[in-house]
Amino acid sequence: MTTPAQSRAPLKGRKTVETRSSSEQRAVGSSQGSKAGPAVAEPAKGAESGPGATALTGGSVAGNGKSPLETRTAAPPVGGSGWTSLEPYVQVLRALLPRISHLSVFNASGELHWSSEMAIDPELMSLIPETLRAAESVPNAPGEQRTAGHEQAYLFWLRRDDGVPNAAPFAVVAIGCRPGGAEGDRRSFSFVHALVKPAIECLRRELMAREEILTLHTSLLEQDSDLEMLLSVSESKPEAVGDLRAIVASATEHLRAGLAAMIIPEYGIALVQASDQDPLETSLVAKAHRHLVSMAKARRQAVIVNRMQLQSESIYRMLAAPILRADGHAVGVLALFRAESALEFTPHHARLTELLARRVASIVAHSYDGLTGLLTRPAFEQRVRRTLGESSAAAPPAHWSALYLDINRLHLINDNCGMHIGDRVIAQLGDLIRGRLPPGALAGRISGDRFAILLPAALPGATQFAEALRLGAEDCGRALGDGKLHVSISIGIAAIEAHFKEFNHAFAAAETACKAANDRGRNRVEVYREADESIVRRFSDINLISDLRTAVAEERLQLNAQAIVPLGGRGAAHFEILLRMLDTKGAVIGPDHFMSAAQRYQLMPTIDRWVIGRAIEMLRPHARLLEAGSIVFTINFSGQSLQDADFTGHVAKLIEDSGINPAALCFELTESAAIGNLAHAEVLMRRLRKLGCNVALDDFGTGLSSLAYLRTLPIGMLKIDGSFVRDVLKDPRAESMVQTIAQLAHAMSLTTVAEYVETEEIRSRVTALGVDYGQGFAIGKPEPLGEVLAELPLHVAAAAPGGVWPPVENITLETPA
Repeated sequence: MTTPAQSRAPLKGRKTVETRSSSEQRAVGSSQGSKAGPAVAEPAKGAESGPGATALTGGSVAGNGKSPLETRTAAPPVGGSGWTSLEPYVQVLRALLPRISHLSVFNASGELHWSSEMAIDPELMSLIPETLRAAESVPNAPGEQRTAGHEQAYLFWLRRDDGVPNAAPFAVVAIGCRPGGAEGDRRSFSFVHALVKPAIECLRRELMAREEILTLHTSLLEQDSDLEMLLSVSESKPEAVGDLRAIVASATEHLRAGLAAMIIPEYGIALVQASDQDPLETSLVAKAHRHLVSMAKARRQAVIVNRMQLQSESIYRMLAAPILRADGHAVGVLALFRAESALEFTPHHARLTELLARRVASIVAHSYDGLTGLLTRPAFEQRVRRTLGESSAAAPPAHWSALYLDINRLHLINDNCGMHIGDRVIAQLGDLIRGRLPPGALAGRISGDRFAILLPAALPGATQFAEALRLGAEDCGRALGDGKLHVSISIGIAAIEAHFKEFNHAFAAAETACKAANDRGRNRVEVYREADESIVRRFSDINLISDLRTAVAEERLQLNAQAIVPLGGRGAAHFEILLRMLDTKGAVIGPDHFMSAAQRYQLMPTIDRWVIGRAIEMLRPHARLLEAGSIVFTINFSGQSLQDADFTGHVAKLIEDSGINPAALCFELTESAAIGNLAHAEVLMRRLRKLGCNVALDDFGTGLSSLAYLRTLPIGMLKIDGSFVRDVLKDPRAESMVQTIAQLAHAMSLTTVAEYVETEEIRSRVTALGVDYGQGFAIGKPEPLGEVLAELPLHVAAAAPGGVWPPVENITLETPA
């Protein structure tokens, strides 16, 4: 990001050039962005003047009037690229269009913003002013195709999504394609646009984000006081939830408000700050807060009312900016009040308040869990340290207790009812905790189904509070589904005493007590006591890994299979083999309860060998059914096995000795594990492909920092990470990611699978986005592998061209006498 020193480059069209180690040259212009200003209830009177009162209303800001896109010309990055590099987009587009010669971006004035080439064809440069004029005449068109020299130039017009009708483009993306024969030359603009649309949309959003950052820095230079205020609230980490009060105080001081208020009902945040010099009555917030929140939800920009009268009170001036989530939904409002005798609020103040509201939204997004409304783990730990530090300075010292909560058997709810029901259970427990927290208490969601609470009470009061929570959790199941869902929690409690020194120690003790509650039957409250220490240690992780090793030795592991079906109705049927563990009583234990221990104690290579060996052993009797390769079974293995020198040979020998058609086997590795062990992964994958097996890359998209490994690894299938698939209906970015991965995979002749297809709506959407296969509860639930194999002839017949198994040959048709 540009530093304040760099931002003070000469304005009025002059440019400076600096040399970068990445061979990138950057020319910084004096351009500054524009955005529609806030709604103003009535004309401002007596508006402030001087250098600090520049209005940021619609149109260009004072200066040269250009778009705030910086002019950059860069060679392809040699090493790591800075934040200005667009090289990742070149990689994605080159995968979609192999004949691409360059990618160039121009601003609204036709000036070069960035290019993947050092030298730009003059003919292309001369086309930009013409295409900008053409874009104004067809405001709804995405772009056009031109010829520049010997190349085809595809020009895409990027417009803002601020709702301004007939808006001119703020940037032009030029893609040059080398001639590739008659077929390549005939590619129309509509064809290329449909192919690269998701990638161009991602580029458009990034350029808009960069534009906003540049606009912010340019406007900060106009007022030193504004710069000081915004930087003071931006220096801390995003999870610094305590800085919300500092933001309210800064707004009160620097914007000269008599009263400031931040209201976020969804998270129970209500902060009010009166000015030290000219304070207003805080009762104003109580009278206006409902109207302010309603306004924020109805409008996505700041509102200024320079004459407002509440319930026959005095006249006030008010400025309110909505606090917006990433999806545009308003969760709260930041409001400033001035007396009638004070100067009026201006659009400049509205813009600054909107920036503060964005900072608030960033802190809220990083500090509060979106599903439960509780603090995230980093924010929770930070607040706890601050709270306990303030408490230790008080006299007499307060009593504090640490609580650790765990939802019992959430994995069974996910398996039996779907993960969307599991999420609702987590959300309801979050509501229960937030609704019962006493003043001064803190609560956070520290992982998937685990919560932590800092309670200002001694052990007796904490135990009573925990019992009430436990009983309340049992009622959560009655409000879901058919009302028969059983929900329970286990709670561990530990006193925060002097010998713990830090909350982390007390938290670990409370976690240990919670584990003891689980071991002693679940749905109970346990208090950590020194006398129980020897009992609790018996149920530590080391015993869990011992139980897992015993389960492997006694073959108390079970293989399940979940269907992966072609979404377009054609293609080989797939089944993913999943691992479950059985306890001594035969109860099924999900992998989320033992895989972490297996990873921590390096037991995954042993488990991988067992799973692959057992799966091949169960498939061997069905070798003839699998001979045609119409049914494929996918087997997972971990990154730890890649470090095992004998693993590749072991797997290859199992396949060669099995008599099973290798085309009926697919081996699956997560993207992060493959990238972390790239050399070993490539060796194993090439050996498997040489045998005839397919290779899949799981959780694709979570580690998408570079696409170079896609050309290196001999994979045949990409499994799109479920976090994108689950949000495909409500998050445009997730939808664009799914579509981009599908198009990228098709361009590379790879098959795609969408995981976590939980509903029919998601299934229909990912099918429309071009995904080949689907997997999830809307497709089929996991079933024991033995039951799936018993029905294998039915699946083979369904996949056969004639729908018959075994194939009927030499059929003689008899003619009736």
